[in-house]
Amino acid sequence: MIVKSLDDIIGTDDETSSDNWTSRRFIMKKDNVGFSLNDTLIKAGTTNFFWYKNHIEAVYCIEGEGEIEKLETGEIYKLKAGTMYLLNEHDKHELRAKTQMRMVCVFNPPLVGTETHTEEGYYPLLTE
Repeated sequence: MIVKSLDDIIGTDDETSSDNWTSRRFIMKKDNVGFSLNDTLIKAGTTNFFWYKNHIEAVYCIEGEGEIEKLETGEIYKLKAGTMYLLNEHDKHELRAKTQMRMVCVFNPPLVGTETHTEEGYYPLLTE
């Protein structure tokens, strides 16, 4: 059994940040469960381009408001607490945070924990 609290992660190597977001990584590849789980904050007023070409990501918004645009089609979906989206087609997307957003993110394959987005908006597929 693995039990962690957010307090166990904040300020450690399991917390990764950029100018627009902070990701607290609860479950990673080293845990050998086939997925990773992050608690991610998206800063208010930011626009973020992401494209997870190496991963499938499920996201559950638990705080804040914003929108996501599927760039291939121009479809825009409103996001608020209680909304989930799944990037099951490796969708190139733009996430716009109206307020600070808090998201629970699940990745398959699992993240190692040190990933940051490339210039093309994706996480590299790391093995260690």
